Amino acid sequence: MALNGSTTNQALLHAQLELWQNTFGYIKSMALKSALDLRIADAIHHHGGSGATLPQIVARIMIPSSKIPHLRRLMRVLAATGVFAAQHPPPAAGSSSDNEDEPMLYTLTPVSRLLVGSQNLAPITTMNLHPAFISPFFELGSWFQHEEAPESCELFKHAHGQTCWGQADRDATFNALINDGMVSDSNFLMDIAISECAGAFQGITSLVDVGGGLGASAQAIAKAFPGVKCSVLDLDHVVANAPAGDTGVQYIAGNMFEKIPPADAVFLKWILHDWDDEECIRILKNCRKAIPAKEEGGKVIIIDMAIGVEPSDLRHKEMQAVFDIFVMVINGKERNEKEWKKIFFKAGFSDYKITPVLGVRSIIEVYP
Repeated sequence: MALNGSTTNQALLHAQLELWQNTFGYIKSMALKSALDLRIADAIHHHGGSGATLPQIVARIMIPSSKIPHLRRLMRVLAATGVFAAQHPPPAAGSSSDNEDEPMLYTLTPVSRLLVGSQNLAPITTMNLHPAFISPFFELGSWFQHEEAPESCELFKHAHGQTCWGQADRDATFNALINDGMVSDSNFLMDIAISECAGAFQGITSLVDVGGGLGASAQAIAKAFPGVKCSVLDLDHVVANAPAGDTGVQYIAGNMFEKIPPADAVFLKWILHDWDDEECIRILKNCRKAIPAKEEGGKVIIIDMAIGVEPSDLRHKEMQAVFDIFVMVINGKERNEKEWKKIFFKAGFSDYKITPVLGVRSIIEVYP
C-alpha cells in the first residue's frame, strides 16, 4: 500500500513539475532576452573557445558590481537551459585539486553560437522577444471572449490599437526591428535552403522575391545562381531602406495584393503565414498571373511551415504548434498540407510539392 501511495505521490509531483515547466517558461525567454540585451554571448565569444569567467564577462558587459551576484544566477539559468555551458576549469598539470573553488568557465553552445558572428540570429531573436509582440499575449484570454469581424481579429491590434504592419509603416524603429530580423533569418536559412533543395531554383531565368524586405534572400539566390535575374517587391517604406550599391538585385516598390511583377518564379519566404486564407488566395492569384505556364518553368517557391509533414519529432511538433499561436498575434496561421492544398487549388494552381528539409519549415513548390 505504501508503495502504491509513493508511486501516486511521485506521479503527482511529476505532474506539478510539468505544470511549473509551462508556468515558468517565460523565465527562460526573459533570461535569453537579458543575455541578448547584455550581449553576453559576444562577451564569451571575445575570449575564444576556452570560455570566459564571470569577472571576464562582467568586464565586457559593464554592469554595476551590486548586480554581479544576480548575474551569476542568470548564468545558471542560461546554462541549465542550454544557451551556454558552464564547467570548472581543468586542474593545472600536476595538481591533485579538483578546482571546484576556481571560477566557473562559461562557453558557447550550438544554441548561443547562433547569436554571434557576422551572420547571426540575434536580430530575429530580439524581434521575437520584443515587448510589442509579447505584450499582446497577456490579453489572449480576454481576446478570445470578444466577438470581432475577421478583418479586425488581430491580437496585435487588440493590444496596440493598430496592426503590426501599420505600426511598421509609422514607426521607423519598429520597421527596422522587423527588417533586421528578417535579414538575419534569411542570411541563416538561405544557404541551407539552396544546399538542401537547389533543384527548386534551377531551370528558371528570373525570380521576384515578394515581401522580400531588404533583399537578403534574393541576394543569396542571385549569388548561387548567377543566371537568375532577381528582384524584390515590397512596400515603399521598406524599399526606401534597401541597400545601396550593386547587390545584383532590383528593388521594386509595390503591393502584392495589387500586382506582382512578371517572372519565371515567385518566391515567398515567411509571407503567407502572416495572412488568413482569403488574403493568401489573393496573393497567390496575383502570383499565378505573374508566372508563365508550368511547361515554361513557371512556379511559386514558398518557405513556410507545413504542419505534420515528415520528418517531425516531438520538438518539431511542439514548435510548429507554438509558432501557430505566435503568428496569431498578427492574424496569421501555420498550415498543414490539407490547408495548403486548399488555398493552392482555390488560387488556380494545379499541383505542388513539399520538401521538409528546413527543420520546422519546408520548401513548397507550387505549379500553375
